[in-house]
Amino acid sequence: MIIGRIQIRQKLPNQTEVLVQQVQAEDNNCMANQHFSFKQFTIYQNLCAMKVGTDGVILGAWANTENRKRILDIGTGTGLIALMLAQRSIAQIEAIDIDRDAVLQALENIKNSPWYERINVFKTALQDFGLNEDIKYDLIVSNPPYFNNSLKTPNANRTIARHTASLTHIDLLEHSKRLLSDNGIICLILPVNEGLQIIDFGLNNGLFCNKMVYVHPKPNTKPIRLLIELSKIKKDTIIVTLEIETNTRHEYNADFVKLVKDFYLKLT
Repeated sequence: MIIGRIQIRQKLPNQTEVLVQQVQAEDNNCMANQHFSFKQFTIYQNLCAMKVGTDGVILGAWANTENRKRILDIGTGTGLIALMLAQRSIAQIEAIDIDRDAVLQALENIKNSPWYERINVFKTALQDFGLNEDIKYDLIVSNPPYFNNSLKTPNANRTIARHTASLTHIDLLEHSKRLLSDNGIICLILPVNEGLQIIDFGLNNGLFCNKMVYVHPKPNTKPIRLLIELSKIKKDTIIVTLEIETNTRHEYNADFVKLVKDFYLKLT
């Protein structure tokens, strides 16, 4: 059944912990807003369990779009990452999500963007996507669920978006590899421990880590996220760091500004 352009397929905290809480609080402020405006598009998020957050913005700005003709966004949510990649490329983009409200929200945001004709949204699980088609993607991105055994939230849709029960990391890699072109790349953002685990899963599944970026809240703090680029081609792994803020509260690091300045309204 077609709906618009949607195809329906059935202890005391240490300094780092305090900084993590501050980043999460900023994300929660985004969640309280009905919409979030970027330089070239607006994200409405009233229907979506997972709102605009720093993780998605960093991934959408970081993933390598050079010479990528076809892109897949797994677990698109509001459509944020798909729209960021559309702004940064001329690629055809498919975005998938298992939650109907998220799909409707992504459709709304995409229809109001300059790149409506290049982005299609599908309600489907990754495990079922593209099984009967010979489609390969040059870039696959995901800000995947990462809680394994933690307490579930009262919001069922938010639980699905945050927990791995509906999409394990092994499933994510196996099906992403199935859909990946020979020279394609998979770009993910995860908490550090989960990111390191997924790199090990990748090695066991013929996917090699080409790039790693440890994301720190501030200088001299523990990293809170790991950006990962995987491919079918074994290369020397490039490992770098990214700091979100300087030691001055609410002052962004120059490298972070360079990464996201094309999106955030207040950055130039």
